[in-house]
Amino acid sequence: MAKVIVVTSGKGGVGKTTTSAAIATGLAQRGHKTVIIDFDVGLRNVDLIMGCERRVVYDFINVINGDAKLSQALIKDKRVETLFILATSQTRDKDALTEDGVKRVIDELKTQFDYIVCDSPAGIERGAFLAMYFADEAVVVANPEVSSVRDADRMIGLVTSKSARAEKGEPLPQHLLLTRYDAERVEKGEMLRLEDVQEILAVPLLGVVPECPSVLQASNVGMPVILDEGSPAAKAYAAAVSRILGETVEMVIPKVAKRGLFDRLLRRSA
Repeated sequence: MAKVIVVTSGKGGVGKTTTSAAIATGLAQRGHKTVIIDFDVGLRNVDLIMGCERRVVYDFINVINGDAKLSQALIKDKRVETLFILATSQTRDKDALTEDGVKRVIDELKTQFDYIVCDSPAGIERGAFLAMYFADEAVVVANPEVSSVRDADRMIGLVTSKSARAEKGEPLPQHLLLTRYDAERVEKGEMLRLEDVQEILAVPLLGVVPECPSVLQASNVGMPVILDEGSPAAKAYAAAVSRILGETVEMVIPKVAKRGLFDRLLRRSA
């Protein structure tokens, strides 16, 4: 049976769309037919991250409004055989999303795909609500910063109480993915410690993605960072995907690299 995963956050700029693209691509790499839907109407970014912005003819809103069939709007990824993208409109506003329309599209996708990854807009507006409403599982993305964690806590509360599963009295599994984790800044007290974040949010940890230049580099060339196999961020996302699939994978927490004697002497003389 198809599973709907919403990737959400309270605060913008935490790496949510990067995470959605990485998770969807990782699931497809593992042989699962996967589609990623962009719910951020008016500010679409999934097509840019996936490198298919020039191939968008029809979008999510066209399908909801009956202006196009789902098969016309789905874009097949060029790199991963079982991966598809459903872009959204850049010219409409959030009111174009309707509960009935979204349900109809997701129900149709469930007949074709193993995983449906919903890239939610940040915050608590209509697009975010509808992205989470039909979810079977939620990935809450946060940075180790006070404002990001506070907003993530708010989203956890909304997912817990306002999803369709919650209305039926069924728990919706939630996971925390901590992104842009900088071990040096954590050590200096400029970022929250992992233990503090976990204590505040109290949801299972899916993974810790380190601050890594490969994330921006991949975005700039329209490639999900998980395809950059040598990068620390790609390894962290690949491990997170394995955990989503129920596999037991060691949790690697980024640490400050040990400095050699020469480096320490240079730092003292600086």
